[in-house]
Formats: sequence, structure tokens, C-alpha cells
Amino acid sequence: MKRWALFLGAGLISVSALSAYAAVFPTRPITLVIGFNPGSGIDVIARIIAQRLEAEVHQPVVVENKPGANAALAASYVARAAPDGHTLTIGGGFYAANPSLMKSISYDPAKDFAPVTLAGGFVYMLAVNPQLPVKSVAELVAYARANPGKLSYASSNSSGLVAGETFRLKTGIDINHVPYKSAPPAVSDLLGGQVSMMFVDVTTALPHIKASTLRGLAVTAIDRSVLLPDLPTLDEAGLTGFDVGSWDGVFATARTPPEIIVSLNSALRGIIDNPEVKARLALIGFETRSSTPQELGNFAEAQRAKWAKMIREAGIQPE
Repeated sequence: MKRWALFLGAGLISVSALSAYAAVFPTRPITLVIGFNPGSGIDVIARIIAQRLEAEVHQPVVVENKPGANAALAASYVARAAPDGHTLTIGGGFYAANPSLMKSISYDPAKDFAPVTLAGGFVYMLAVNPQLPVKSVAELVAYARANPGKLSYASSNSSGLVAGETFRLKTGIDINHVPYKSAPPAVSDLLGGQVSMMFVDVTTALPHIKASTLRGLAVTAIDRSVLLPDLPTLDEAGLTGFDVGSWDGVFATARTPPEIIVSLNSALRGIIDNPEVKARLALIGFETRSSTPQELGNFAEAQRAKWAKMIREAGIQPE
């Protein structure tokens, strides 16, 4: 194992002391903080991972939902937690998108978090209420142009918002944006016809697509989804280069001892890369991908630059 040393206060803590600390980690339940409501896509994924992690570390792993402000509330909570590895968060938008979507945030993505591992990403899709008289992206655009200001789209996170505004920009249609704190209430209103359409993760939408209570028109990635192979991409539907998805990583609080990060990374990568877990998550629209802490750190910073560009090009003003 690579040798680590860490300065705490004015003294140097030796590798042996860190190893001793890591050997007894965790000493109490681990809390995995989620920035969205129960039943949202990331909540489902987090609970599957938490159940496996609990068996690995022999301590309870509690999923705690702190919805609001596109996971900024959850991120702030974790940023202020004790740096001992017992408080984690899983997400991506709080790191990559919020700095460009919000005028001010109470945390610094690069300074307040310690990357642990990538977890993967959701497949996103454009879904509409089936009462809407459209069965393709082209029909949706034509209908919106014939009925300016009549349609609305729901968003529950940064991916849904950026996808919606990019769609509006590329098509030139007049649609209203209705923001929600989390996906379940947004989908509920979409099912009820209070909103017309939504860019939503497949994990949340798939049961309704199968029940024909929602109609899928396209996926937002460049490649088709293996779960919905007959559904075209927005790129195929004529919106060239349309590629808005999501990613999620596990982060601890900054200054968490390196050996604790190594211990968490080893346990979580074993779970994320497990064939049974990968297959289970793939069935609900989550494509797994693990990483080293350094790889996640580099990836997250690259994503922050990418999302800043997408948000700027979509004309979204910070709020």
C-alpha cells in the first residue's frame, strides 16, 4: 500500500497511526446523505449501495434524505461534517452544476469534499403525458410551435433543467419551466397532466413507461439505452449533438484521513463492480462505473467545466 502521511494541526501523524485508525473504521454507523426525496432515482441507487456497504463494514449505513436546492443542502451538511469518513454523499450535480446555476453556494466543491469513487450515471429520457397528441420529438416540436406557451416541462435536478433549456434553445419553441425539489412530485404532476413533459431519469420513469401512463419520446444521450432500444436519441431525432446526462460519485468531507478514503474506496468499488450489483442497477437505468479517488477528482473538475459551458450556452441565468 502506498505510504501516507497527514499533517493535523502542528504535528505529523505517522502512517502507523493512520493505519491503526483505519483498522477500526468505521466505529459507528455511516450516514449516506442524499440531496433528493425518497423514491428519486439517486435515492434508489443509494439504498442498494448502502445495503451492500453495511454488510462490508459491519456497521449500519443509514440513508438520510436532505432535499432542496439541487442537493446543495445535502452538500453543505456533508461539507460541515466531521472529517472521519462516517458522513458521505453521493451525487454529481451539487459539484458540477450548482456553481454555475446558483449565484452563491455555501460550500466549495473542490475544497470541501474528498473524492472516494465514481458510482456511475443515469440514462435520461424525454417523457410526455400520453394525453398529449404527440408520438415523436418532431410531433412534439410541431405541436409546441402551433400552441406557443401552452406546454410546460418539469425539472427536478440540474440534468433535467439543462436538458429542458437546451431543448428549448435548439428547437426554438415556447414552453414554460416548472421546477420541483425532487422527481417523484414532478412525475406525479406529469402523470396528472399538470405539466406536459419532463426530462427524467429512466430509473424513475421506467415503471410508468411500461404501464403506458407515460410516453417516452427519446433518450438524451448520444447512444440508445439498452433498456429502451427502440427509443431514438434526441441526436437521431434531429437535435444534432444533444448529449445531456448525469453522473454520480461518492464524496466524503475534506480532510478525511487518506487511509479512511482508501478503505471506503476499496469497499465501494467491490460493490459497484460486483456483476450482480451492476446487473441489478442496469435494469433500473443506472450504468455503474467505479474509480480511484484521484480519477473521481479529475473527472469531477472536468465535469464542472463541461457543465459551466452547457449552462452558459443554454442561456440559464444563476439564481
